[in-house]
Amino acid sequence: MSKTYVYIILTYIAMQISGFIGMPIFYIIGTNYLNLSPEEAEIQATGYWLVFSFLLGLAIVLFLVRKSGKVTKIDKAEPLSIGPSLLLAVAGIFLAFFAQIIAVGIEQAIGVDPGSENTQEILELIELFPMIVLISSIIGPILEEIVFRKVIFGSLYNRMPFGMAAVLSSVIFAFAHMEPVHLILYTAMGFVFAFLYVLTKRIIVPIIAHVMMNTLVVVAQRFIPEDLEQTIQTFIHLERWMGGLF
Repeated sequence: MSKTYVYIILTYIAMQISGFIGMPIFYIIGTNYLNLSPEEAEIQATGYWLVFSFLLGLAIVLFLVRKSGKVTKIDKAEPLSIGPSLLLAVAGIFLAFFAQIIAVGIEQAIGVDPGSENTQEILELIELFPMIVLISSIIGPILEEIVFRKVIFGSLYNRMPFGMAAVLSSVIFAFAHMEPVHLILYTAMGFVFAFLYVLTKRIIVPIIAHVMMNTLVVVAQRFIPEDLEQTIQTFIHLERWMGGLF
């Protein structure tokens, strides 16, 4: 793995753990200088720090990606033309949909609760601080596709067959979401995104599919009436389509 790719991974890790320092600082500013109540200061500190850290992390990662050049054999290959790539980006949403159904079915068959605490916590945070939707729907998916597909999967694919590289990188993707109980679900999603990346040689394709998938989760949870959602829930399982954020 190139040094630049290592720096990208370290940037992503630093962004994830930065809240242990950044959030308390923002909390102190809110309570001591902005006269916020402790409860309001906690919400504002969490929301603003997440937005700030993810934006900064994305800026650094994009800079490093641009600087890295063509590192993997996917980068060096001829990308699929724009038209078919866009079609596959849209088709990728349905492909991820299909993988989701299979994964949930397997998990339920072995006794795993289909609910996702990760997704529910994010949706609750959006209710308290709506700007978080920028992270869950756009910034998060972009970062994840660059880190887990372009960097980790791409580097593994340089040294091993597609299947092994896709599964291994997808397992890492799954564990990064801190929900090991849903290892099958996250691995299935990661595998689909890796397949789209290899098929098109364009990282923007799995990014689009991932962004659209996460956006559908938020839209379904916030705007679909509860009775309608319950009617279609057993089929589409949108509440578990987050694909990960933190």
